[in-house]
Amino acid sequence: MAPIGPPVCDRTGNPLRTPCQTGTMDDALYEFSADAARIDAAWAHEMLSTHAYWAVGRTRAQQDAANAGSRCFGVYRRARGRQVAFARLVTDGVTFGWLADVIVDPAVRGEGIGKGLVEGIAAEADALGLRRTLLFTKDAHALYARSGWEPVAPPESWMVRWRHE
Repeated sequence: MAPIGPPVCDRTGNPLRTPCQTGTMDDALYEFSADAARIDAAWAHEMLSTHAYWAVGRTRAQQDAANAGSRCFGVYRRARGRQVAFARLVTDGVTFGWLADVIVDPAVRGEGIGKGLVEGIAAEADALGLRRTLLFTKDAHALYARSGWEPVAPPESWMVRWRHE
């Protein structure tokens, strides 16, 4: 069977690896964790500020403050404990959550890491009893839909306040 999707390449266009065929995180190689003490804050900031369109230009101090006000999650290589994915859930811990800053290291994209991360966070949100968990995405609707997210309905009931700089 042919690999799903294109190969992941380095900055010069050379293939680094071929994405896995199943799109499911290999639990023998990677582990999800809700332990905030395991978060590599420097790694998370580097990934977000250089690979996430929504966080380009975010300072380390801003990211650290955001992390401090959130429940943070990661996926790690079992062999070395190196972090390969990050996300945070801004929540009151009882009724509502906002999933933010979901990022997977480009070197392991296509291996189901994002799916494993999102499934782990959904389970954590369910365990808290959160009635509603929101997120914003421009391009990963299918990833989140697998774990129960759906478009906001009715959209006219929702409002947003933007601070324009």
